[in-house]
Amino acid sequence: MIERKSSGIKYFAVLIGFLRDRPGFLEEVRQGTRLPNKIISLLVCSSLFLAGYGGIIGAYHSWMQALSSAIKLPALYLVTLLICIPTLFFANIIFGSKRTFAQYLALVLTAVSITSVLLFSFAPITLFFLITTNNYQFLILLNVFIFALTGFIGISSLYQATNIVLEQDDEGTKTRRKIVKFWLFLYAFVGSQLGWTLRPFFGTPGSVFELFREREGNFYLSVIKSLSYLFGFR
Repeated sequence: MIERKSSGIKYFAVLIGFLRDRPGFLEEVRQGTRLPNKIISLLVCSSLFLAGYGGIIGAYHSWMQALSSAIKLPALYLVTLLICIPTLFFANIIFGSKRTFAQYLALVLTAVSITSVLLFSFAPITLFFLITTNNYQFLILLNVFIFALTGFIGISSLYQATNIVLEQDDEGTKTRRKIVKFWLFLYAFVGSQLGWTLRPFFGTPGSVFELFREREGNFYLSVIKSLSYLFGFR
């Protein structure tokens, strides 16, 4: 038990160290210093934060939805990462990058970690509105905004981090920067659609619990529909 607590403290210590000194942390990633420890720590901490936020939004419907969302939200981010990271790694390798797969994984996990910490910091605000309002469409749009904001900050931090971790002193630098920009768009696009596939995270009020819904429409049409409903354009 004591060893488990000690391991948990070490994981969070790595995350706090990253948040307090991102340039130093990323420089260690560039040098390949203690990569397994960094990867495991960021993976564990980000999963816990995402699970906590998922549990809160799922509690709007029922305890079963809370449990489901606590599992599905970390899965959303991590499965998106697994789907997209081979593209980032191999495309950069083709254009001259010498970084290892572990370095790319640690790099992308820094963005997931920042996103998860920001989401968890929004948890009290989300919980407040869950308690004080029954407007389902408003809650959906509020969380779309929160996910978009935290995701944008996470993606922006990842782009900045590439300037430290990835090579910047050879003829392939410009091409690799373009690859990273394209990949960030791909990551956001895949993530939003995967989130739609894994829905519900809230659960429609008055409905029975559903682990997944039928695949229909897409994320972007759903946002437009929610906006129309909220502003009375039905």
